[in-house]
Amino acid sequence: MIKRTIEVSAEPAHLTCRLEQLLVMRDGQTVGSIPCEDIGVVVVDQPQTTYTHAALSSLAQSDAVLVVCGRNHLPVGVLLPLADHTQVVWRINEQIRISRPLRKKLWKQLIREKIRAQALMLPEDCPARKKLLDMARGVRSGDPSNVEAHAAKVYWANWLPEGAFRRDSDSPGLNALLNYGYAIVRAATARALVAAGLLPSLGLCHANRSNAFCLADDMMEPLRPLVDDRARDLHLEGHRELTRPAKVRLLDLLAAPVRLGQERGPLMVNLHRMVASLVKCFQGEGDRLEIPRALAPKKKVPEDF
Repeated sequence: MIKRTIEVSAEPAHLTCRLEQLLVMRDGQTVGSIPCEDIGVVVVDQPQTTYTHAALSSLAQSDAVLVVCGRNHLPVGVLLPLADHTQVVWRINEQIRISRPLRKKLWKQLIREKIRAQALMLPEDCPARKKLLDMARGVRSGDPSNVEAHAAKVYWANWLPEGAFRRDSDSPGLNALLNYGYAIVRAATARALVAAGLLPSLGLCHANRSNAFCLADDMMEPLRPLVDDRARDLHLEGHRELTRPAKVRLLDLLAAPVRLGQERGPLMVNLHRMVASLVKCFQGEGDRLEIPRALAPKKKVPEDF
C-alpha cells in the first residue's frame, strides 16, 4: 500500500487521534481525518500547530514519520518510530560487523549510481553528460580519489540552462527548494531503515558524531538527482521561493514512480526494497544494492558500466 504524505502549513491546526484516525482540527472542528496506518510522513510547517500525546504516539506506532519545520520553512527535526522488528538486535549486530571491504564496495555502488543519475538529468547534447558517465565508470571501491566531488562540480556547472549554479545549503531560492526536497527524502529513507531494524546513525561512509542519520544520508545519495530534477522544473516554471505549491510538488516525489530492476512503483515503496537489499548485504547474502532509478531517463545508457 502506498503511504500518504500529509502537510500542515496553510493554517494553524490541532492534531489529535481518535479510533486510530489522525484528526486535523481547526477552531474545534474536524477538517481532516486520515487512518494512521495509511500515513507515511507528516510535515508540519505551521508554528501554531499543537499536538496531543495520542497523536504523536499513534503516528509512531503506525511507523509514520513526523517532520517539523523551522522559521525558514525547512525541516529542523524528525520524530522516528522505534524499530518494531523481531530481529532488531541481530540486524544491528550485522550492521556493526560489516567488513570494511564490503562497506567500500557498497559506497562505490551508491556513488556510481548517483553520478550516473546526475548525467541523465542533463540534456542529451550536453558534453558534460558523457563526461559524467565516464566519471561514473571510473569510481573505485570506497571512491578514494573523491570522484563524487569532481562530478558535482561538472554537474552543477551544467545543471541550469541559464548557466552555472552554486550549490549553497544556506542560501534561499532554488537552494531552499533543494534543501526541502532532500530533507523529505532523507526522512523517508530513515523511516525505511528503522522499519528494517537498522540504526540510521551507523553509516557506510558518512560519519559524524552530531549526525543521527549517517546511513540515511549514504543511502539517499543516488536519489538526490530526483530532487534536483523536480526543483529545477519548479525553478524554470517561475518558483523563486519555497512556497506552499512548491512544497506540495516536492512532497509528491515520495509518490512519484521510479524503476527498480524491471519493476515500477512509488519511490516510498521502493525505498524499502533498496533497504531490504542492504540488509541482505549485511547478512552476507549478497553484495549488490537495488537502487531506484528515474522512470524515464532522458537517454538510454548501458546498464553495466
